[in-house]
Amino acid sequence: MRHLLKMPAIGALTLAFTAPALANDDPSADDLPAPVAALTDQGLTIHGEFEAPAGLTGYGASHSAGEVAIYLLPGGEHAILGTLVDAEGNNLSEAALDKHVRAAQFAEVWQDLEASHWITDGSPDAERIVYTFTDPNCPYCRQFWNEARPWVEAGEVQLRHIMIGVLASDSPAKAAALLGADDPVAALHAHSGEGDEVDAAPQSREVEEQVYANNQLFDSLGFMATPTTLYRDGDRVDRVEGVPSAERLKEVMGGPRP
Repeated sequence: MRHLLKMPAIGALTLAFTAPALANDDPSADDLPAPVAALTDQGLTIHGEFEAPAGLTGYGASHSAGEVAIYLLPGGEHAILGTLVDAEGNNLSEAALDKHVRAAQFAEVWQDLEASHWITDGSPDAERIVYTFTDPNCPYCRQFWNEARPWVEAGEVQLRHIMIGVLASDSPAKAAALLGADDPVAALHAHSGEGDEVDAAPQSREVEEQVYANNQLFDSLGFMATPTTLYRDGDRVDRVEGVPSAERLKEVMGGPRP
């Protein structure tokens, strides 16, 4: 199994937040106080402004390594970057970052997943959609496929296997063979459920490019583990790398089963 993730927006924890009121959802750089504007010169992008406790004005920001909250002190001459907590130690910054920074990222990621090239596994009427990056040479992908059966076969979850080829030299050809099969659903079922070896016969240029595009998406999101599975948790998009634990699997699938 390949490891690590570079995208902190996906899979961030949901923490308690004494909800600040939104003041300005898209502040112009010209309207920013000097300390906040100075931070944009250092590479931060400001996504939204909000009212914070104790007379502070908050800003949701991002940079190449992730997201950060900025708090402008009364008077407007100084700002602090970091996490604001209350007397009980509750993180008061996380939900603001969800709302003002990550919400757009979540929506964009989900759109990218929808536009990728995947094989459907489960009922088209399933209420819950789960995307998973699947390499034909990944035994953990096969394990996840099997452990998801109770939810899939009950019609509660539709898995969408985004076929990638990253683990071995023949992985791209095998992924293309599954995507390009006359019946991709049956081919994936035979491979993952019955252990049939994929016949990596040459495919059309179009199908090969679909696998390449999936690989590019996988890399662009900073993923390195197979399977990597993404699902909605309310308005958020969360992810789990590798085979989820029994408890995490229930969370991914949205219900207790089996």
